[in-house]
Amino acid sequence: MSVITSAPREPGRTLDGERLLARYRRTRDPRAREEAIRCYMPLARRLASRYQRGQDPLDDLLQVAYLGLVKAVDRFDPSHGARFSSFAIPTISGELRRHFRDTSWTLHVPRGVQEAALRVTRATSVLTTELGRPPTARELADATDLSLEDVAEALQARAIQDTTSLDQPRAGGLDGDVTIAEVVGADDERLELVEELATVAPLIQALPLREREILFMRFARDLTQSEIAERIGCSQMQVSRLLRRAITRLSQVSDQPQAEARRPSRAAAPAAVDGAP
Repeated sequence: MSVITSAPREPGRTLDGERLLARYRRTRDPRAREEAIRCYMPLARRLASRYQRGQDPLDDLLQVAYLGLVKAVDRFDPSHGARFSSFAIPTISGELRRHFRDTSWTLHVPRGVQEAALRVTRATSVLTTELGRPPTARELADATDLSLEDVAEALQARAIQDTTSLDQPRAGGLDGDVTIAEVVGADDERLELVEELATVAPLIQALPLREREILFMRFARDLTQSEIAERIGCSQMQVSRLLRRAITRLSQVSDQPQAEARRPSRAAAPAAVDGAP
């Protein structure tokens, strides 16, 4: 896009914009077109400043507004009786809105939501200055003629308008090579155990209490059979038989319906098994 700059006016010279537009429409004189564009550049600058936000360079918005002004000058027909400003303002504003729709939204957002977000942004700036505090959702709805639901959707759209790459260096970090992705989180090696635990837990409830305790000490506490035997007061051989029996029970119960698997086992009483106390 070519950069349009404003040239200083000659001292004491008054530009009659409407007269220049009528002349350009009648003669297609490129000098009349150029002078008409320069005459209405302040209008384009005012509109660009209304659409400016903190992170948007004003120079970019000015170029978009000037492009809209050029289109308005080329399309305007004075014979319709309307003032040029009434025709130019919607044309320039449309170019600015299209600029935001095409360039400033990282994620795809419907056009209506984008326009509502712009209205809410402008209203927020005005109301914050007038009230001395951030406006409420109701105040924004009244100022923009939007419903509370539309205001909430616009605020949510504004929150996701700007995104950050995970490959971007971490802000404020001492090590410039550390990216955001490296500090967001890490893979939990035990995550796959969650699903397995959810499957096995109901089955374990169908085992006798002693077998559940032995399974817990063997696989959760990682104790050896000898250590388990010493804790429960039986031989290592008895612990081995109880482990095999518990694993066999789990295999059998896993083939039963879930409701039956959760039914209390008659063997749940802490009776002696294979001579164990």
